[in-house]
Amino acid sequence: MKIKYLYQQLASHVSVIVIAFLILSLLFSHYVEQFVYDNKTEELATYGQAILRDIERDQLNSRRTLQSYGHVLDARDIQYSLFNEKSVIIYSTGLKTPLNELNAEEWANIKNGHTVTVKQDFKRFDVGVTFVLLPYVINHQFVGGILLTSPIKGSREVISQMNNYLIYTTIIALAVALLLSWILSTFHGRRIKRLQEATSAVAQGDYSVRIPSSDFDEISELADDFNGMVEKLNVSMEEIENLENRRRQFMADVSHELRTPLTTIRGIIEGLRNDMISESEKGKGLQLASNETMRLIRLVNENLDYERIRSNQVQLVKQDIQLVELLEIIKEQLNGAATERGNDIFVTANSAIRIFADYDRLTQILINITKNSIQFTDNGTIHLRGFASDSGTVIEIEDTGIGMDSDEIERIWSRFYKAIVSRTTNPYGEFGLGLSIVKQLVTMHKGTIKVTSTKGIGTKFIISLPTNNQKGKR
Repeated sequence: MKIKYLYQQLASHVSVIVIAFLILSLLFSHYVEQFVYDNKTEELATYGQAILRDIERDQLNSRRTLQSYGHVLDARDIQYSLFNEKSVIIYSTGLKTPLNELNAEEWANIKNGHTVTVKQDFKRFDVGVTFVLLPYVINHQFVGGILLTSPIKGSREVISQMNNYLIYTTIIALAVALLLSWILSTFHGRRIKRLQEATSAVAQGDYSVRIPSSDFDEISELADDFNGMVEKLNVSMEEIENLENRRRQFMADVSHELRTPLTTIRGIIEGLRNDMISESEKGKGLQLASNETMRLIRLVNENLDYERIRSNQVQLVKQDIQLVELLEIIKEQLNGAATERGNDIFVTANSAIRIFADYDRLTQILINITKNSIQFTDNGTIHLRGFASDSGTVIEIEDTGIGMDSDEIERIWSRFYKAIVSRTTNPYGEFGLGLSIVKQLVTMHKGTIKVTSTKGIGTKFIISLPTNNQKGKR
């Protein structure tokens, strides 16, 4: 059976209040009753002792004293009787005193000089009374005693009035508790309901929902955690959506890139088979087929490289490398491509600078970035620099190309992303995988890579790799 949180809170709060007040009321009622009867018996005992002192002083002959006490005590609704050692009534203010109905224990106590008190008695008197029985002892000899009685009615009225006050107080407290409990339960119930509705919205794919939060209590902390979770989910979904869009774009690009070389290769094969290509053009056709085949191989290799690097299947074999020599090799390999676009490559590095890295993978990193610089620079310059820093070795690749804005800089590391989709003439990194591989390889070297760029001015890649005796050490 489903019970709403509101009713659970109400039931728990009211139950606690009711049980607490019942216990307190019972204890307080018992205390008040005990207090009233103790005061009454103490009062009777005090009057009895005063009467016995006065009649001892008057040698039991002053009826006038007894009568005056009778008048005073009668105003307080107290009756008394004097009796001798044989329980014969000597003097009484009018109350029927059934001394013969006292039990053996009570007589034994009174004869031994002990005071007997009974807080409530309903059997031996005409009405319910509280009575005190005091012994009268002369020279250590029991000669009689005095019995003082007071109706219970007055004491019970006091106790009843106190109980009524307790009942009223309990009802008021219960009403206040019920009101406060209802307010708090409704407040918390609404907050939990908001959480439930927000969770349902997230489950249906709405990641824009947010819950008002504060520092009030744990539910507020839960709301903060929920908002943080939804924010991360929203970012993740945006990344997934962007990745899916890039994947679709990549598949379209790959399909286009595959179709073009395959069509070319197929045309050349058909031409050769049907002798449609002259002998003078056969060499040129075969070279074209070879170039297109290499394009297909590069596409497959880039994808394989990316997946191997991402799944940590690539093992680095690090060694000390003379940096200026490596940069000169990169320049020599790419000078032809740079010249075709009217670019010049310059190398700046001290011959003493060495770098601790995997030679093949570092070469792949530098060629990839340098070819990107060549691709997006016309009639400009490309600088390859190397220098030592406090944390290791720094390599800079700077061009005077078209540059990028901040949004493009954030996206260039994503798989399948190409800064300008229409430009696919670059023979390396043309499918938008190159820079993703570059970043993975730099990370595997325990290094960092940063990019600064200004639209229309140029771009600079900064690679920092640790030295042999630091965290990059094997």
